[in-house]
Amino acid sequence: MSPLVPQPVRTPVRERTTDLARGLAGGDEASLAAVYRRWGPLVHALAQRALGDSREAEDITQQVFFAAWRGRGGYRPELGGLGAWLTGIARHRIADALSARTRRAALVEGAVAQLATMDHGVHEGMDSTVERTLLAQELARLPRPQRTVLRLSFYEDLTHPQIAEHTGWPLGTVKSHARRGIHSLRLRLEDAQEGS
Repeated sequence: MSPLVPQPVRTPVRERTTDLARGLAGGDEASLAAVYRRWGPLVHALAQRALGDSREAEDITQQVFFAAWRGRGGYRPELGGLGAWLTGIARHRIADALSARTRRAALVEGAVAQLATMDHGVHEGMDSTVERTLLAQELARLPRPQRTVLRLSFYEDLTHPQIAEHTGWPLGTVKSHARRGIHSLRLRLEDAQEGS
């Protein structure tokens, strides 16, 4: 497992939940570390199960504890235990990640459709081999990281997490290269369309 993935540990008796909650709410970093050791494995397991991607689960786990630290003043023990509060934050972060994944997939799908439509409009009457060649030429002009991500996405039909695993790049980097690459391709094809 990655060093970022919290490992389960037995909580010493002195680290009772109420003491940890009080310490966390008071801004005690040692309490945050103890809370992370105690509930980090649960949060990571929830994220891993929901997202199916270890790197994304690690990101979510970090986000949950960062959000807990930043929002520690809002924790109300009378409304639920510390574990329930952290689990609630995790569920919101997981839902956000799944929504973002869906939005990204829809954006990529829309961009691919738009690129195909624009490409077809520019070269109406040409056969698909010529169109694919033109698109391949435009892809070849992109910086290597953007080109790699888009080729794996378009031609290999890989998702962003699969591309991250394939390339060894962080998921956020893959997403950035995809966005920039699609934007560049769109601009190039719009220029080609205006020039025709």
